[in-house]
Amino acid sequence: VQLVESGGGLVQVGGSLRLSCAASGFTFSINSMGWYRQAPGKQRELVAAITAGGGSTNYADSVKGRFTISRDNAKNTMYLQMNSLKPEDTGVYYCNRDVRTFDSWGQGTQVTVSS
Repeated sequence: VQLVESGGGLVQVGGSLRLSCAASGFTFSINSMGWYRQAPGKQRELVAAITAGGGSTNYADSVKGRFTISRDNAKNTMYLQMNSLKPEDTGVYYCNRDVRTFDSWGQGTQVTVSS
């Protein structure tokens, strides 16, 4: 299993970023997936999830209405569009299955929202 996150960066409050997750080593298209965030000094939390076919999504209350999760099963890739970013969105973002996560995590991608 390999999960490679990209697209993070430094952005001002109110800005946008689009994260990507390239997956390999497993059958991506039959797995529901999620984006996780680990803020400094806090535990990793699930912020968005999407079913295998992409027909249903779910979001943490803290990001609802601002983040959009999507996937392209033909490309084995998942995305997270993040709009109206806030300082509390700062953290390292990871992708993995939303339940029964793989033991192997990617390196994550750092998102820093400056005020």
